[in-house]
Amino acid sequence: MQAMEPENAQGKSPAENEQEVVPDVASAMSASSEALEFLCSVGLEELNLCLFTDSLATVSVSGVELGNFAVSVQPAYYQLDGLEEEKCFLVHAASQGTIDGVPCGTSIIGHISYKLETLEQHVHEYVKLKGHSLDKKTQIVRQGDKLVINRIITEGEKLHRETSSHSTSLLSGLISEAANLLIMRILARRKIKDPLKFLAFDEEGNLCTSTYAPLGTQAQVIGKEMVDVFGIERTIHSPEVPTTWQCFFLSDGHLASHVQIGSPVTIKLNEMPVLSEPDEKDPKPVFEKKPLAWQEDLQLHSEFLDRKEELISDHETYLRRHPEVKVLLADFMQFLLLRKPDDIMDFAAEYFKPFSSTQEPNDPFVSSHHASPFRNVSH
Repeated sequence: MQAMEPENAQGKSPAENEQEVVPDVASAMSASSEALEFLCSVGLEELNLCLFTDSLATVSVSGVELGNFAVSVQPAYYQLDGLEEEKCFLVHAASQGTIDGVPCGTSIIGHISYKLETLEQHVHEYVKLKGHSLDKKTQIVRQGDKLVINRIITEGEKLHRETSSHSTSLLSGLISEAANLLIMRILARRKIKDPLKFLAFDEEGNLCTSTYAPLGTQAQVIGKEMVDVFGIERTIHSPEVPTTWQCFFLSDGHLASHVQIGSPVTIKLNEMPVLSEPDEKDPKPVFEKKPLAWQEDLQLHSEFLDRKEELISDHETYLRRHPEVKVLLADFMQFLLLRKPDDIMDFAAEYFKPFSSTQEPNDPFVSSHHASPFRNVSH
């Protein structure tokens, strides 16, 4: 469905390798009426009960720990150039580990609206083989009445790049990977009884359907406790090969276990978390204002402290409103330490370039030996 042409990492320009794809099958696919009703029924109060972090371990069939998996959902703000700022949820998932001696990992960063629509999503996957590596980056972003998908696949020194777009009018009930992580918590809290059918994209960017079916309740040992967990089976019905996951959750939506059918590893929760319940609003505390007591030059120190508090408050407010700053920096540090480039400035410039909505997509890891744009600058 989507054309993908190989090129050398230092080959053709992005414009020569991009192709807009409008899938013919989109009109024949749709989410079920029950799925659309479910999306409309989810309110902000219910969503706020799903704002927590899951931390699990990846283990082999024999019980050997291979890596870790974490998912967090937190309130955030999202704004495209020229548009009004919108309240939303920031979903971040990251897994990393070593399977059969091969380092691999996945990172998902997504901004999800209160209507569970995907505003923007970045997925980064890598597998580091000896003498050969695979790196995939996929960006989904809304641009007007289109949902634009940019994909960059780096295999060794070869680069594949493509751009496709879909009309948002044909994507009602679309669940992205980031939105899926939030929706699964809600489905588990409700203990769904009947299957639901949504739209989704498979690993190749093909539009297809995805289903969520209840698996019922079973017992699971978490730490030293035996607890009941509720299961949901998710299947992406790809035209290539369908993929199925079975996930089990605690009563409040915390992920207890996760396994992809056919995979040799399982993701499990090792310690019981504090369960999320509706909070009772406490009266707002009142603090008595105390005067500053400085020994010398009271006026100067008072003005200094006022300005200091103003800057701290401004910076903290910005970071609270944009939690993706810490997420992006954490992912950057992970891949910086993984690659260990000689030229850190050049590596950073190339790494963050694909995240710009105004830049043509580029391969961020073409080479660590290009001339840095920050060098030879006359002062």
